[in-house]
Amino acid sequence: MNQTKPKAVVLLSGGLDSATTAAVARNQGFDLYALSFDYGQRHRVELRCAEKLARHLGAQEHVILPIDLRRFGRSALTDQIEVPKGRSFEQIEQGIPITYVPARNTIFLAYALAWAEVLESQDIFIGVNALDYSGYPDCRPEYIAAFEKMAALATKAGVEGRPVRIHTPLIHWTKAQIIQKGAELGVDFALTSSCYDPSPQGVACGACDACLLRLRGFAQAGLEDPLPYASKPTQLAPQPPRP
Repeated sequence: MNQTKPKAVVLLSGGLDSATTAAVARNQGFDLYALSFDYGQRHRVELRCAEKLARHLGAQEHVILPIDLRRFGRSALTDQIEVPKGRSFEQIEQGIPITYVPARNTIFLAYALAWAEVLESQDIFIGVNALDYSGYPDCRPEYIAAFEKMAALATKAGVEGRPVRIHTPLIHWTKAQIIQKGAELGVDFALTSSCYDPSPQGVACGACDACLLRLRGFAQAGLEDPLPYASKPTQLAPQPPRP
């Protein structure tokens, strides 16, 4: 007798973190319903990657939802603001960078919550990370816990005793550990994109915060990054992964 798998809404940006998150959800026995956003980001190449990843990971459905966060601006990802490049890892780890998109994860999770309720799903997966990240406030465990509590209060399913769980499997992993787990689960990292300022052809710049964190992660994991780069730093000073 066939048993129906539980459904999970997975936020799929097209980057390696969300790809690994989706692979983790699949490995845990969920049917994947992938949700991506065309929000006016300058690195829209990630949407092509998300489409390929959704097929690669066997998603039951993939929705790319158009919303225009350029209307609000104030982020290097959605406005005419230069993307920081060539920063040290010490600089990356301090403060909230100009690549922060105001309330982005709150907006994304709200849409994911609505779709989960329609699908009668109690599970949302998001690839936020509180270690190798760029200081984004909406990637912290306390934020996720607060949103989950709000979701239980704000939905019919929550009021009726079927609250949605927000799964953050990567939240305490280093980038190296994320890459290692993705490789273990068969993620094709050649289908991903992490760069904040890629060329029109999708070639990663190799100098923005996202590229530097990704390249260091692959170096620490002892694996070769399959993506082409316009340039790469001469030294990444790999550090051992945190426990």
